[in-house]
Amino acid sequence: MRVGLAQINTIVGDMEGNRALILEAYRRLVGDGAELVVFPELAVCGYPPRDLLFKRRFVPDNLASLKSIAAEVGEVPAVVGFVDNNPAPRGRRFFNAAAWCRRGRIDYVARKCLLPTYDVFDEDRYFEAAEEPVIVEFAGACIGITICEDIWTGPVVETSRHYRGDPLAQLARRGLDLLVNLSASPWHYGKDSTRLQTVGHAADRAACPVVYVNAVGGNDELIFDGHSLVMRPNGECIGALAGFAPDARVIDTAGGAGDAVATSLEQEECADIYDALVLGLRDYARKSGFRRALVGLSGGIDSALTAALAAEALGADHVTGISLPSPISSQHSCDDAAALARNLAIAHCSLPIGSLVAAAEDVLQPLFEGRDRDVTEENIQARARGLLLMAVSNKFGALLLTTGNKSEIAVGYCTLYGDMAGGLAVISDLPKTKVFELSRWINREREIIPWNSIEKPPSAELRPDQKDEDSLPPYPVLDRILRLYVEEGHSSAEIIAEGIDEAAVRDVIRKVDLNEYKRKQAAPGLKISPLAFGVGRRIPIVQKYVS
Repeated sequence: MRVGLAQINTIVGDMEGNRALILEAYRRLVGDGAELVVFPELAVCGYPPRDLLFKRRFVPDNLASLKSIAAEVGEVPAVVGFVDNNPAPRGRRFFNAAAWCRRGRIDYVARKCLLPTYDVFDEDRYFEAAEEPVIVEFAGACIGITICEDIWTGPVVETSRHYRGDPLAQLARRGLDLLVNLSASPWHYGKDSTRLQTVGHAADRAACPVVYVNAVGGNDELIFDGHSLVMRPNGECIGALAGFAPDARVIDTAGGAGDAVATSLEQEECADIYDALVLGLRDYARKSGFRRALVGLSGGIDSALTAALAAEALGADHVTGISLPSPISSQHSCDDAAALARNLAIAHCSLPIGSLVAAAEDVLQPLFEGRDRDVTEENIQARARGLLLMAVSNKFGALLLTTGNKSEIAVGYCTLYGDMAGGLAVISDLPKTKVFELSRWINREREIIPWNSIEKPPSAELRPDQKDEDSLPPYPVLDRILRLYVEEGHSSAEIIAEGIDEAAVRDVIRKVDLNEYKRKQAAPGLKISPLAFGVGRRIPIVQKYVS
């Protein structure tokens, strides 16, 4: 069967805009010879709608949009994800559903059986689980309809243990010629191989080709990578769509392997991370109504990487870098910031903060009389910078991008209302060691980020001769501790048993636990790791458990 895979970039709640994308892709794919067109999960309303579902008009508006879409569908069926009402007097009020549309009407409705409630997912808050998947007979073929998590079962993934049912087993018993999966599967590094194994495992169990259609684009902190594909039971991927970009293509499930498979699915990790962050930043700005971005340039690697990503995402003409030197700032930091701006061809200006800091200290002097200078005065500098950057952001309507990385945010090596001020934390899920790795990758052909920014010892430059390693372990050690503690949930004893210095382990864990309150007030960040700070990690601020 010639199946049209419609990998579209929707906006949550934009019923009319999503409708236009759906119909445009449908007509194009039908024109290209598709015999069936498949769209991503919840394409009508966008994914994830979260508590918008509780707004009284949201679900009715989504149903009205689906009806309007179905009216435009002709002889070639379209399978479209939407939110359906649950008419039963008990259970959740809605279903995560897929509509089989043909000849101007909705002939069948399939509902999601497995509802994820781990990491960033909370579908059991909104949806009722269906008891079994739906099979549609069309053109002499039995076609099983599944939605995202319904195929994430079996030995490939840990999440299957959360569920009692097994939609794939139900479908396999009934016999299929084709399995369709509508998906909105967020990306993180390392997920590509798991997903390929999952789709391949589904094809084996169903004993038929699987058409997997994934969403693409950024919605809040989540980044959807697309990479839609068709896979046979023998593990052969016979066609794949682009990664990190909208795409629409007809793939014949009986045909040979497509030429675009390797290009789409076998990109190196740094390239994937770069594409993901650019897409997440571009969509966060575009979908929020911002055309311009603002970055405070310190001359260090974090702000340089953030500015480079912004220039790629929004265009150099739409990015402004601002240096905010204090009397403590080194000349080489100022020079590195200026060199970066030249390399990126972005606008750049300098706003010295010395007089602002002096004025604040002068006002506070009577209250601080007799007390030693400490981190308080250091943070006045960071907050002076935040004050000026937010003023420029307000005046010019530019999105202020914060520049903190995951390592710093984890241990609280950042200043509330200072360098944490802003609307989007672009690299907040990127450990410092990956910041270095990605920056070197960006410079693989020519210098974009000044090499001095990459090679000099990291410093906040809030006191003379300050270095990050004065307060933190070396970043390779710190990032290893954080991966084991934050992402993998190991205890201090287990981490120490890995051969890491006990004092360093206990100090890092203490800092992670103490700084939960800062992270709760941080700007939203783009998720690219298996476990990011934000909605997928729900640790109490006030708690006494020490592991």
